Amino acid sequence: MSRIGRLPIDIPAGVTVSVTGSDVSVKGPKGELNLTVARPLEVKVEDNQVIVTRPDDERESRSLHGLTRTLINNNIIGVTQGYTKGLEVVGTGYRVAQRGGSIEFALGFSHPVLVDPPAGITFAVEGNNRVTVSGIDKQAVGEAAANIRKIRKPEPYKGKGVRYAGEVVRRKAGKAGK
Repeated sequence: MSRIGRLPIDIPAGVTVSVTGSDVSVKGPKGELNLTVARPLEVKVEDNQVIVTRPDDERESRSLHGLTRTLINNNIIGVTQGYTKGLEVVGTGYRVAQRGGSIEFALGFSHPVLVDPPAGITFAVEGNNRVTVSGIDKQAVGEAAANIRKIRKPEPYKGKGVRYAGEVVRRKAGKAGK
């Protein structure tokens, strides 16, 4: 049996989990998230705990068991604490500024790059080279941060670009001198 999937998920105070058919709805102080559970798996709420069970040991059931339990756990963490992802802008002349809810990057292009936040995501700018992406959906926060990083990935020679906070960029040696 799945080691992750068989673990029960404790429901913290202030969070309600409701299961209707294959839909799991999690409501908490920060908002509400929904998840549709894959076909063979079953989700039950018992004694202030969420339990994910599978009917058989088929390959598909086994592979979805731990995943489903983790997705439900991520939703519970999201509606109670939320998720954040930090980004750093590194490079001479590279900077970021807040423009209302959006952020504007100067990344060495001939024009500034304006990024609007997706639904449920907020951007915060600290100084002129740090951005924090936050929200309640872990997948949406990670995707928004990846899309910002994709604008100008860190290059391997000088390390310039947008990187995750704490990311280590592998540097290459430049041309050898004479």
